[in-house]
Amino acid sequence: QVQLVESGGGLVQPGGSLRLSCAASGSIFRVNNWRWYRQAAGWPRELVAAVTSGGIPDYGDSVKGRFTISSDNAKNTVYLQMNSLKPEDTAVYYCNAVVIVSIYGEYLEIWGQGTLVTVSS
Repeated sequence: QVQLVESGGGLVQPGGSLRLSCAASGSIFRVNNWRWYRQAAGWPRELVAAVTSGGIPDYGDSVKGRFTISSDNAKNTVYLQMNSLKPEDTAVYYCNAVVIVSIYGEYLEIWGQGTLVTVSS
C-alpha cells in the first residue's frame, strides 16, 4: 500500500521558519509530481507549491519568495521550507503526490494525513 507520511508542523512565532517533510512509502516506481496544499479553518484548500519530477517548482502568489519546495527522488521525499511566516500561514498543510506504481505507467494520486502549522506570538 502506498502512503504519504508528513512531519515538521508545529507552533512558530511570526517571522520564524519551519520545514515540512513528506515521504512516500510502499510499492513505488517513481513520483511524478509533488504538491503542498493548505487549508485554514473556514477556507477552501489552496495550492501552496508544486514541483515536477524534473525539479521545476511553482508557487502560490501568497508564498512566493518565502517558501521553497524541493524533492529528493532517491528518498521519495518532498520538503517545504517556510520562511518569514505570517499568522495568515496558519493552516493544516497537506502533501499530495502522483505516484507511478508500475513500469506500465499505472499511477495513483495520494494525500498525506495533514500537519498543523500555527503561526502566533
